[in-house]
Amino acid sequence: MILKRYGTSMHSVEINFDSKALNEIGFRRDREHSIPVEEWESGWERLDEFSFDSRAEGTVQDETEQLMLDEIEGGVRSLMAGLGEGEVLLVESEQGADWPKTRHKSKTVVDNGENRLHFFAWVEPPLRIGKYRKR
Repeated sequence: MILKRYGTSMHSVEINFDSKALNEIGFRRDREHSIPVEEWESGWERLDEFSFDSRAEGTVQDETEQLMLDEIEGGVRSLMAGLGEGEVLLVESEQGADWPKTRHKSKTVVDNGENRLHFFAWVEPPLRIGKYRKR
């Protein structure tokens, strides 16, 4: 399970990474679990922190960004699959402070005598996720 803080509660969320969205790296509340922040802070301990960033390049901007997002999503899903009994993940990146954003640049390259765009995409700052368990 992945949790994310919304106001005074931690809510369970689903991954929602979409290169076409305004916030490409997103999580959507699934409304299955909710824990008050006070209970969270007193009852859970941090085991580890993970950082996810990625880089990709290609000839189509949207495909390049989605490739990069898929790599990050794969890393997060791998963490989820490796959780032990009673362990959860918490999205530690905060909206408005250090939320990861997709960055990109392009350059013109000559391919068979034609000018083409080549895209580079990366995430900055990295997505931070903590691994927790009940005390």
